[in-house]
Amino acid sequence: MMNLKVWIIAARPKTLGAAWVPVVLGTLLARAFAAEWSFSVLICALLSSLFIQVATNFFNDAIDHRKGADTAARLGPTRVTASGLASEKSVFVAAWICVAIAFAFGVPLAARGGLPILGVGLISLALAYGYTGGPFPLAYLGLGDLFVYLFFGLIAVGGTYYLHTFQLDPVVPVLVAASQIGLWATALIAINNFRDAVEDRKNRKLTLAARFGARFSRMEISLLILAPFALGLAFWPSQGFLGMGILPTLVLPLAFRVVGCVWSWEPSEKFNSLLAQAGAIHLLAGLLLGLGSML
Repeated sequence: MMNLKVWIIAARPKTLGAAWVPVVLGTLLARAFAAEWSFSVLICALLSSLFIQVATNFFNDAIDHRKGADTAARLGPTRVTASGLASEKSVFVAAWICVAIAFAFGVPLAARGGLPILGVGLISLALAYGYTGGPFPLAYLGLGDLFVYLFFGLIAVGGTYYLHTFQLDPVVPVLVAASQIGLWATALIAINNFRDAVEDRKNRKLTLAARFGARFSRMEISLLILAPFALGLAFWPSQGFLGMGILPTLVLPLAFRVVGCVWSWEPSEKFNSLLAQAGAIHLLAGLLLGLGSML
């Protein structure tokens, strides 16, 4: 029996904010804009989203090992299958268990939200495997960035808001906030892929970083981290949303620091610290965005 520490490593806890921050933000927006929210929706959405993310990480761990993408030259954090801490079979079994749990918590959400939520939920479950597995693995085709922006931004925030309120009104602030969170979440995968671009290119894992090189990656990461703050200007003309434009700017010093390091450092193990800092930007700015909506 593997100990808990192995499974925590495999779950990649530093990435899990991408799953729960959009749900919390969607809930705060529903409370602020529509004065409506459901505790059961919050809990089911949180747990379903978290287990989908953990399942995705487990599948990624096992599938990358099977495809030979996780080699000894890899610069990122430990992968439990490649390092021998867990067998490929056990990681696959754990991934499918997480899919089943996510499905179970998604059933009440589909019952409440109807066919649109059912469709989104089923696609999300399928892509937990399809992100790195199947005939068209998104990560290997350079589509991972788009997937993260859509599913951990627009769909996660907008879907949570809809489940609470059965509407998307006011649509502009909801979609702007969802885009901001999606871009900050995508910065995490962009930093990860830039760090591993050389090895990924050798192993035919053609992420955007592997396809287009260092300069593109630096520009992409800079845009993903800083553009959401510029999007926040959309909130300024309306006094009702002014807090959403102001509060996230408290994180700008950290954002500028990460961007500066991306341009001055060469990809190495040091990028793991940048990944953690980008995760902090996503978490803090997302929560400040939600708090700003309450003002």
